[in-house]
Formats: sequence, C-alpha cells, structure tokens
Amino acid sequence: MYQDILQQTSHRETPLPARPWLLTQKWDHLLFMHVPITKQKIEPLLPKQLELDTYDGEAWISIVPFEVTGMHARGVPEIPFLRSYLELNVRTYVKYHGQPGVYFFSLDANLLPAVIGAKAFSLPYYYADMEMKKTAGHYNYRSIRKKAATGDFEGSYHPVSKTYSPEHGNLPHWLLERYVFWQKKGNGLIQGGIHHLPWEVQDASANIDTETLTSFLPPSSFTGEPVYHYAYSRRVLLWPLKKVT
Repeated sequence: MYQDILQQTSHRETPLPARPWLLTQKWDHLLFMHVPITKQKIEPLLPKQLELDTYDGEAWISIVPFEVTGMHARGVPEIPFLRSYLELNVRTYVKYHGQPGVYFFSLDANLLPAVIGAKAFSLPYYYADMEMKKTAGHYNYRSIRKKAATGDFEGSYHPVSKTYSPEHGNLPHWLLERYVFWQKKGNGLIQGGIHHLPWEVQDASANIDTETLTSFLPPSSFTGEPVYHYAYSRRVLLWPLKKVT
C-alpha cells in the first residue's frame, strides 16, 4: 500500500524527501474552508524567511477540521489509544526559495500526548475539547480550545457535488496540493514533508456557527466569501522535521 502511494508523484510541485518516511495517518472527513485575505494583513505575521504565496495576486487562509485515524510509526503496529483523534488547523500559503507549501498559525487536537509531542518540536499545537458527529450525511464539528479565550470552532458541513480531482493550475489545485510546511523555530525554520495520492474532493456547503481561530486578524482582513471543499479520506505519509535555516 505505502509503495503504491510513493510511486505516484506527478501531482506534486516539490520532490519527495530523500529520507524514509517516519509516520503514517489517515485523514478522514475533511472540510477545507478557504477564505481570501488581504496580503498586507497577513505578510507581517510570517517568518522573515518565508514569502507569501498568492493566486492571481490574492492571498488565502484556510481552516481545516478532520479526523485522524490509523496512525502509527513506520514498522510499528498501531497503539489503540494513540491511533485516532480530531485535528483542526489554520494555515496560509507560502514559498521558501521558490518552493510552495504552507505555514500553520495553529493546530488543535484532542489527544494530549500528540499535542505535547508536537509542541516539543515547536509546532503550534493546542489542546482542545473536540467532537465530530455524522447526522444524515452532514458532519457536525465542534472544537473548544482549553485554557484559552479564543480559538473555538463550531459548524456543520456536507458535500454537494460529485467527486473530482482538481485540475492543475486552477484555484482548488493550488490550495490543496501542498506537500511541505515550514514553521518558525528560534531564528530559523523547521520543515516538514508529507505525501499522499492526489486529492479527490467534492464541493461542499457549510454553516459556521462559531469561528474565533482567526481572531488574531481584524475582520477587515477578509476580502471575499469562503470556498468549501470536502474530502472523504486520504492515507498520508509524514517525514521527520528538519532544520532548514
């Protein structure tokens, strides 16, 4: 199974990492909530080594709730109480020396060992009370960040179209097919690599009741209506973090 995933790379704009992958997960029932945003509001929040990436001159920020299942290290069986949890991330789109990827403003999870382990590597994880319920084809998702006044999300979403693979060069492909991320660590950056088969998504509809994950930005930052995509599942391979500057 993993070799089949590794053999398909034509959808990537970045090469596979040279080292062996370390961890695998399944990402299930994802909502991609993409919102256009003013470049001038988000650029000052990025590490100086990263360049803001734009599509037709427009910057974007995305909120992505999903479920993690089937997690285990390479060559190690799944551990029942560590194999699944909920996750929610907030990201924007960047380049490092011309290489496209993402930068995370926050990642929330409801599995404390995963949060503690990720924070030890300078990833901006938060521990949250989270729940996802499926009702009549709709996914109801709630995340309340513990010990924080902001950082909450609650809403429902469901697919509204047939499944399709985004075409290279269009906005969904630009937003979704990202396989590298960078985060600030001290005065430098750390880089993480992932890989999976090309996204197969559906257009989605969503009702967002609460969203304070982006409260670090003024409301005037957002320049248009959200674009929503739903993805059923992807098996993902993750590589060890490395320092790049």
